[in-house]
Amino acid sequence: MTRTVGADDPQIACDFLAAYTDLSKARVKDAMAKGAAWLGRRRLRRAKTTLRTGDVLSFHYDPAILALNADPAGLVEDRGRYSVWNKPPGRLCQGTLYADHCSLLYQTERYFTPRRKVWLIHRIDREASGLVLVAHDKGAAAKLSALFRDRHMDKRYRVTVLGKMAGLEGKGRIDAPLDGREAITEYEVARYQEDFDTTDLRVRIHTGRRHQIRRHFDGIGHPVMGDPRYGEGNKSGAGLQLTAVSLAFTCPIAGDHCHFRLDSLLLP
Repeated sequence: MTRTVGADDPQIACDFLAAYTDLSKARVKDAMAKGAAWLGRRRLRRAKTTLRTGDVLSFHYDPAILALNADPAGLVEDRGRYSVWNKPPGRLCQGTLYADHCSLLYQTERYFTPRRKVWLIHRIDREASGLVLVAHDKGAAAKLSALFRDRHMDKRYRVTVLGKMAGLEGKGRIDAPLDGREAITEYEVARYQEDFDTTDLRVRIHTGRRHQIRRHFDGIGHPVMGDPRYGEGNKSGAGLQLTAVSLAFTCPIAGDHCHFRLDSLLLP
């Protein structure tokens, strides 16, 4: 629903939305708190906000989305102007029009006291897990984003795929373009698990195309285990077997070398 506030409309945000949606005020307030309401181009969370004639409100109400919950992300390290998080599977990096209460950014913004502003530097898929950088000022966001743009960020993943990869003791490279753009994925076989017919891989990507790892391995006939979108015969009760386990770079702010790792998940 998108509606412009008229002179005779309720002037309190929750009253206005309740009047035009036939929802109770309690449901409207809950949806607003979770990010479903927009005033122009920004989310409107405060239920008692006073509206002005001519304001444009959008309300994207989906009870199934609003009922979702996600495990909290874990703070790996606080660097002041940015922080590093371990995102669990099922948590979005950022919200959608319908809500943001299950997003990493929403959690991060509320984690620190006093609250900090948040900028997402990169993202990993909702179904995936692992390391994500969040900046806390525009300067830090620009400098960290440049590392990804200029390919000065070393990104490593642990991935389990269906089947026995060729060249068990070697390394491989997939460079099939995605969406008409260059995409490069390098991998190294760590072990083949015969009982499950799966191969554990150490993966490094040089580009960041949408679903790059998932699409690349599906494209060579070895889809990622637990992928709900790509592949056949790769279902897994453990979910998507793709984790961002390592980020290494020279800090553009302090100048030191940073290497963040999820040591317990690194393959031998």
